[in-house]
Amino acid sequence: MSSAAEIAADVRAGRSTAVEVIERHLARAAAANPRLGALTVVFDDRAREEARRVDAVVASGGDPGPLAGVPFSVKENIDLTWSATTQGWRGARDAVPEADATIVRRVREAGAIPIGRGNMPDFGMRWDTDNDLWGRTLNPFDPARTAGGSSGGDAVAVATDMAALGLGNDFGGSVRIPAAANGIAGMRPSFGRVPRAAVRGMPVAMTLQQFSVNGLLARSVDDLALVFGVVAGPDPDDPVSLDLPRAGTEDRPRRVAVVRDPLGWGVDAEVAASVDAAAARLSAAGWTVEEVEPPMLEDAAVLWRRLACTDMLLTLDPAVLPEPLGEAATRFLRDSTAAARPFETAAGYAAAWARRAPIAADWRRFQVEHPIVLGPVQTSVVPRIEFDLGGEDAATAAWRALVLTVAANFLGLPAVAVPAGVDAGGVPIGVQVIGPLHGDLLTLAAARDAASRAPAPV
Repeated sequence: MSSAAEIAADVRAGRSTAVEVIERHLARAAAANPRLGALTVVFDDRAREEARRVDAVVASGGDPGPLAGVPFSVKENIDLTWSATTQGWRGARDAVPEADATIVRRVREAGAIPIGRGNMPDFGMRWDTDNDLWGRTLNPFDPARTAGGSSGGDAVAVATDMAALGLGNDFGGSVRIPAAANGIAGMRPSFGRVPRAAVRGMPVAMTLQQFSVNGLLARSVDDLALVFGVVAGPDPDDPVSLDLPRAGTEDRPRRVAVVRDPLGWGVDAEVAASVDAAAARLSAAGWTVEEVEPPMLEDAAVLWRRLACTDMLLTLDPAVLPEPLGEAATRFLRDSTAAARPFETAAGYAAAWARRAPIAADWRRFQVEHPIVLGPVQTSVVPRIEFDLGGEDAATAAWRALVLTVAANFLGLPAVAVPAGVDAGGVPIGVQVIGPLHGDLLTLAAARDAASRAPAPV
């Protein structure tokens, strides 16, 4: 597999053509996608047309951009005018947008080419990828295990060479979980760094405003850094997007806090060993590594869960939706909200948001001394499909395994998942590095040093 950076360099230099690149990835999609269900729609003809346009620019002596000819997938909840933005839900199967999302537009302007749509669960609610509209996405290492969610289709497409990059989003680990499950790299940028889709005049739930960001999936941390430089920056349509430097170094200590077993709630031995191996790589690269847990971790994770479930109940009420959620999504919503104790009063909801400030302040003070936090994406090895279903106990167990992951969302912090080994069954294990707010470049640097070689799917 070629990296996105290698593809773009070869196309810009004329060593290969965008048409050749696209044909190779389309052939891979034709061979693998019917079995894996990663891409809901494949843009055969339109991708070829875009590739010819890129090649014409090169032939005329022009520069198509830093992502010239790079095929990328677009998650089903990010607007691309080539197809409906279904959000994995039957009720939006005809919702073709009028304009590309800013993140899509920026990647296309840099020369990249959409090759397909990535599958996801209804409204991105689950940590597994399955829905009644498109069906299940399979993990290419073991079809009995989850591909992760909610950006599972894009992660599998990147892992299996159908696409070189994937555009997803991360509300509660939805980029990092499938990246880890499929042996690739996934980046959740800091709050405000990468613009999100915004529908003019439409209200947006508070948790979506604060916890969710558009994120990136790639075969390497270097590719994440390349595309992050393309997509970061303010957008008039996104009221929380920020104008911050895209390049340069960040003057912070190279110190890492290692959290092998968050809150002491239990961690699989193979996952703990992968965290230790990543810590050793960071130490060998010159980072100071210490075992210390960040403050108020449980508070952050619990409030993320209760606030998220409160908003899900309000915004996904079957009495409001024009068409019901899918069967699995309905079960997940029922079980998760029952177990999470959603807020029943405005006072409780407001008090929860008020608690966020002191928690964030404690983390900010902690990250002055320990800017990087290293730990598992999930404290278990990649679980079987539908691990997040099966009643309130199953919903709680899924959340408990992801406590460090959802804490980053609660606080708006940048986090990058990278490969860190495989389990006894040959399925990838991923770890994550969580950085300080807007310390995205430092987070990428730490992730680069923490990563092991990516495994190849069967």
